[in-house]
Amino acid sequence: MNGYMYILECSDGSYYTGSTQNIELRLAQHQNGQGAKHTRTRLPVKLVFLEAFSRIDEAYFREKQVQGWSRKKKQALMRSDWQTLHDLAVCRNESHFAEGSHSPATLPSTTLPSTTLPSTTLRERSSEPRSLSVVEGKGKNGIGDSS
Repeated sequence: MNGYMYILECSDGSYYTGSTQNIELRLAQHQNGQGAKHTRTRLPVKLVFLEAFSRIDEAYFREKQVQGWSRKKKQALMRSDWQTLHDLAVCRNESHFAEGSHSPATLPSTTLPSTTLPSTTLRERSSEPRSLSVVEGKGKNGIGDSS
């Protein structure tokens, strides 16, 4: 894999979303206070979600997409809760539901894919599935700690 999008949970319960080409190095940087300002002031951090991509630009695009999401939407992604993720994606601002426009109950429904991804914190995004040693044999958060 050449790119990863990851979500860290900080000691204060906040989430940090990032992307990298070397997940093990980047996690070590975050844990050693050499990561982003947000994580430096909220140590320790824990890896709670990881997606693998065949190219770093795909991981970066996904990072920017997820960074704009609400906390609830990120949590739905981490749980692989596709229905909640879909429901949270519906626009709910005032201009969208102004007089004469659609209400949430009348919006056309879309069908979710019939196949769901495995319920794991690691998902590969490439045409050739590969196993990743970064999480094999590690702790439940994928970075080798005992929590």
